[in-house]
Amino acid sequence: MDRVCVAKIGAAHGLRGEVRLQVFTQDPDAILKFGELTSEDGTKKFRVASLRPAKGHFVARLDGVNDRNASELLTNIELFVAREKLPKIEDDGEFYHADLIGLRVEDKAGKNYGVVVAVRNYGASDLLEVAEPPKKSGALIPFIDQFVPEVDLAGGRVVIEPVPGLFDEPKAESK
Repeated sequence: MDRVCVAKIGAAHGLRGEVRLQVFTQDPDAILKFGELTSEDGTKKFRVASLRPAKGHFVARLDGVNDRNASELLTNIELFVAREKLPKIEDDGEFYHADLIGLRVEDKAGKNYGVVVAVRNYGASDLLEVAEPPKKSGALIPFIDQFVPEVDLAGGRVVIEPVPGLFDEPKAESK
């Protein structure tokens, strides 16, 4: 993957064009150093001019966005950076979430459950979204050691401990 999602613009914040920003980097201030960020389709370009912490999110000022009307138009845009601008990974046990997208998901016995289609975070912890192609959404698995004991990038797979009932077919109701 040549670009990585590093943030998502939320709602407008105040009247002077600031926005709420959900930052996906380990060091939130790194987003200031990346320079140009783009929308997923690459048609919109942004630069974060300032960033400050707020309750549960960050507040950012984006270059060229100077009023609430302009900031309201940006809600839910994901911000991407060229992968080469990210720090190199030194440790074999570390990876970027973007590296997980497309990996096979299987249990220890090798049973296939689909592929990782997204890494989500709704506030508590990261979740792997697993679906069988061509589906674009599916089951959510907590991305913690208890449920995901192994990430094997070289082998192209994520090993899970499936939660009972999560992947089972729903049973037809008896009449």
